Amino acid sequence: MDKVRYQLTKDNQVIEIHKRVFHKIYMGDCEDPDLMVADPIWKWQQTDAGKFVMEHAVKESPTWHRHVDQITYGYTYLIVAEMESKKLAEFYLKWGDPKNTWK
Repeated sequence: MDKVRYQLTKDNQVIEIHKRVFHKIYMGDCEDPDLMVADPIWKWQQTDAGKFVMEHAVKESPTWHRHVDQITYGYTYLIVAEMESKKLAEFYLKWGDPKNTWK
């Protein structure tokens, strides 16, 4: 998911924009997983890290993606956003790399 693209600003500055996974939620097998994951996503948005991602995402708000977890017969939800390299570095300094905290 670590895709990088470049954007040219009005004053001809090149900005690096990174597409990253900022949060991962594991959801067990249930009848309507999209409805059940709404509460954990909302709670994450209310944290300091979630507010930072929601505020500094480039162009559009972050998106979530559902993947089937075949080992647990559940689902894995990823919250993905695009962010400028400077803001991404600020995120890393404040909260660390999210990939290092997942189990």
